[in-house]
Amino acid sequence: MQTFFKATAMAGLLALSACASGMDSGGMAQPAAAAPTTMGAYLAEAARADMYEIQAGELAQSKGSAAGVRQFGAMMVRDHTTTTQQLMQAVMSSGASPPPPPPLDARRAGLLRALRGASGAGFDRLYAQQQLMAHQEALALHQGYAQGGDNAALRATAAQIVPAVQQHLQHVQHMAGGGGSGG
Repeated sequence: MQTFFKATAMAGLLALSACASGMDSGGMAQPAAAAPTTMGAYLAEAARADMYEIQAGELAQSKGSAAGVRQFGAMMVRDHTTTTQQLMQAVMSSGASPPPPPPLDARRAGLLRALRGASGAGFDRLYAQQQLMAHQEALALHQGYAQGGDNAALRATAAQIVPAVQQHLQHVQHMAGGGGSGG
């Protein structure tokens, strides 16, 4: 069983490093995805990102070995729950109906499986690496929609979300560099 978890964590690390380096698992370069500019596509991607952050944050709170990792996980649950609420309020204020939440995509589900299979300091490192990638993606998503989105209320909300994501990114860069591995 322990070998299975190690293999799963290794596969997650390989997939994560491929995603972070812009390559697929076969080492092929992947084009940078443009941020969605339609309300439906933006909301679906933002919802998936928030779902991943909330679930990963819950895992960090229960499995993180460092206090900084557990605290960051709690902040992710709180802040990404708030982000989801802000986006839904913006949709409703524009007169549209919020869509039902989409299912978590396969890539993010795999990242969560890798986190579930990790423990101790290995969990902390994997969580920090995933968070670095996730917040880089989230920053591009919200900045892109804020600049070119098709719904004015959502553009304004995306622009309001950007500074929080930038702050999270700075925090996780510090954490990934070893600053969050202590108490």
